[in-house]
Amino acid sequence: MNFALSEEYKILQKMVRDFAEKEIAPIVDRVESEENIPDELLAKMAELGLNTITIPEEYGGPGMDTISFALAIMEVARVSASVAVAMSVTNMVAEGIYRFGNEEQRRKYLPKLARGEYLAGAFALTEPGAGSDAGSIRTTAVKEGNEYVINGNKVFITNGLKAGIFMVAAVTDKEKGKKGISVILVERGTPGLTIGKKEKKMGQRGSDTVELVFDNCKVPITNLLGNEGDGFKIMLADLDGGRIGIGALACGVMRACVDEMVKYSKERVQFGQPIANFQAIQWMIADSVTELEAAELLVLRAAWLKDRFLKGEGGRFTKEASIAKLFATEAANRVAYRAVQVHGGYGYIEEFPVERFYRDIRVTTIYEGTSEIQRLVIARSILEG
Repeated sequence: MNFALSEEYKILQKMVRDFAEKEIAPIVDRVESEENIPDELLAKMAELGLNTITIPEEYGGPGMDTISFALAIMEVARVSASVAVAMSVTNMVAEGIYRFGNEEQRRKYLPKLARGEYLAGAFALTEPGAGSDAGSIRTTAVKEGNEYVINGNKVFITNGLKAGIFMVAAVTDKEKGKKGISVILVERGTPGLTIGKKEKKMGQRGSDTVELVFDNCKVPITNLLGNEGDGFKIMLADLDGGRIGIGALACGVMRACVDEMVKYSKERVQFGQPIANFQAIQWMIADSVTELEAAELLVLRAAWLKDRFLKGEGGRFTKEASIAKLFATEAANRVAYRAVQVHGGYGYIEEFPVERFYRDIRVTTIYEGTSEIQRLVIARSILEG
């Protein structure tokens, strides 16, 4: 057992860290205030391979593994959770097309994501009446000749304003319940697809979250991902990987919180000495670092298990992905709380970044499956043996 990162991983880590500090950090305040990630930044990320990390070179990606993906997300999230979640979802869509699409779909869509022709991808599952209960979606896709006609609406869709391609879950057979759900690829600009209301959010404001409206949206039947009825399984499988991404994002934000806690506690003087000298502050830092390092190990373990699964060398990683996501996101909320507490009143104003970290991290226990859903997944996995 070796816990050390290889030289290749360290090189990747440094490359992404340098990119984040050079290209994202100088504009992070603008990203948040304008509630927009500039197109040119997304294009640069695509050029660096950050939007399609695990996609093989033959389809335009860098052909790296899930551990590389997790490390890259951590470094981006350390600077901006908004950019990190946009990156994570685009990777999730790219991987969904690669794992479940046919050769024609791979060659049509993946190079566009890889070279930035599509600035992002979007994962369209959630509906007003279907959140944690994903099997109750009502969006329909009716086959008419050589086309599917899609009707319905989706909510809370990350990257909706930027995406060039959407993975859309829709009911193709109402009589079969979850087994009647399919996934259909819909390109931006397809008639009948309208980008609806953009949500005003507590945190991660730079990442757009929108409603999608499908009104007799017609797409070729060749846009079906996998087979009819495979949609629920495809979406859940893709979410397993997405949860590793959100766990990694939480680790990145935790790392940023710890950095700011240490920096501020050494600079802030009270009672004639830096507050870093006080045991109360030291304990908050110690607890935060302990949770951070535990979370990183859980996330990287889940990533390693996913890579083994994809190579056919191990079983499913669903439980471990949920464990990593659950622990990392809940721990990150505790760490962000401590970071604000260490800063006192200054932690509550926008001048200090911990105020943003506190807002940004809250949603991580909700999207990609709430903490309560993760506990159900973990418990069922254990109880079923």
